[in-house]
Amino acid sequence: MIETVLFDLDGTIVNTNELIISSFLHVMNKHYPESPITREQMIPYMGLTLEHQLHQFTGREDVAELVTDYRAYNKLHHDALVQEFPHVHEVMTRLHEKGITMGVVTTKIRPSTILALETFDLLKFMKEIVTLNDVEHPKPHPEPVLTAIKRLGANPKTTLMVGDSPADLQSARAAGVKSAAVAWSLKGPEVLKKYEPDYILNDMTDLYGVLGMESEVK
Repeated sequence: MIETVLFDLDGTIVNTNELIISSFLHVMNKHYPESPITREQMIPYMGLTLEHQLHQFTGREDVAELVTDYRAYNKLHHDALVQEFPHVHEVMTRLHEKGITMGVVTTKIRPSTILALETFDLLKFMKEIVTLNDVEHPKPHPEPVLTAIKRLGANPKTTLMVGDSPADLQSARAAGVKSAAVAWSLKGPEVLKKYEPDYILNDMTDLYGVLGMESEVK
């Protein structure tokens, strides 16, 4: 029986896809106008840290200037470009009422994580939030998931990690918890199936079945 559900943030419970892509396009067009990057080139790296993605896109070791530009643009356009995913608030409300412990495990920094959660009134559901600021080794390393488990006093055997990227699924497996991949990931469910998640969620309401709550939901 699942007692704890950990969620990735970007692309899983908050639709920041267009915000992320437009932020990368802004940075690359500003600093590398001669080397345009496409959405298709970005998508495989989404879910990893911002620094890692910028290293991959530019080949630069020092990406501090690019990170600053990315975060400034991202913050400025946040409210206009982020969207809700269907049924997320509804499902979290129901899980909260059922007594399921919930948390967020993300590769974002804490300020932008809190902003995104507050935008859609999701912060109140989270008993723990593990961000890039809280770990030495981000996903796909198990440390972020293990950190959340330790802080919550949770049992790995009754914990589920929900995410939209290979990094989420790899982190979950390495931490010894069950994993669920979301089919609305930009990477597509076929890519995520290669990482052998325990479940595929076609809609957030599929969590009811995973948690054995289907008969209780009207």
